Amino acid sequence: MARVLVLGGTRFLGPPVVQALLEAGHEVTVFHRGSSEPASIEGAEHIHAEFSALPDHMAAFAVRQPEVVLDVVPYIDKGGHGIRHFRGIADRAVAITSLDVYRAFAVAWGTEGTPLESMPLTEDAAIRSAPAPDLTDDIDFDNVEVENALGGDSSLPVSVLRLPILYGPHDPQRRLSRYVRRMEDKRDVIILDARAAARRWSRTYIENAAVAVCLAVTDPRATGRTFNVGSVDTPTEAQWVAAIAEVLEWNGEVIALPSEQLPESLRSQLQTDQDLIVATDRLRELGYQEPVGFRDGLLRTIDWERQQELAEASPDYAAEDQVLASRD
Repeated sequence: MARVLVLGGTRFLGPPVVQALLEAGHEVTVFHRGSSEPASIEGAEHIHAEFSALPDHMAAFAVRQPEVVLDVVPYIDKGGHGIRHFRGIADRAVAITSLDVYRAFAVAWGTEGTPLESMPLTEDAAIRSAPAPDLTDDIDFDNVEVENALGGDSSLPVSVLRLPILYGPHDPQRRLSRYVRRMEDKRDVIILDARAAARRWSRTYIENAAVAVCLAVTDPRATGRTFNVGSVDTPTEAQWVAAIAEVLEWNGEVIALPSEQLPESLRSQLQTDQDLIVATDRLRELGYQEPVGFRDGLLRTIDWERQQELAEASPDYAAEDQVLASRD
């Protein structure tokens, strides 16, 4: 049994991670702001405070003697990157970042030039040299900066998990919404940007990602190492839509059109044909396997998404109808 302190842990990824740790018999303390209290993590001890106040709680944490500190949200201000406060208190730490650290991510956005990066990407693949290209006013962090800040300190070795696109129940970005809604509304055609339709981008179901995180937290062999997380198979976007259609028994047509024929709302934000597929051999050498199969994960996600849509009006399909009418 390990004593684990989780920083964050109450939103999308955190609850299945905490729940899995509890079910495995570990002693878990969750430090968070208290704005969300998922029932699935009631078995953990909770400490409520603003993340910026984390340094004020170090004496109390020292008494608890956490063996591992897991920072689910290392980009939120904690008086500096929060894990670093635990030098001399914890044995090791785990931080969650993203595949957006790779140069391939910037190439896809068009902010770094050719050549395209070869796939799949190992953990030693090139890292982007410029700020994250998808930063917006409400996203004020960069995972490359996070990794740089947490690396290279032997007094508190940090394991880094680079996560792909996550999907599943409680997804704040509702990544399946666009397709599920149209299929539920009996649309005859779903339009994809041709560039996006052919793109392959690593994804992982949320509970499988949680298992990967728990493995890094509990297996000493993960100490100080970086791991890609992702599924074995990486379908194209068109294949992804087809898989959703099969679950929903939707028999419409998926068409891919050049960007210039589409309104802005249907165009891919990505500017090149760069894929983003990661090799996960290093993680699987630790014994990682996905407990939830692809179809089961898709079913659970779609069921949750359909529940969210019950109280929502259908989108305005006028722009799509205009594109389809122009092809007749």
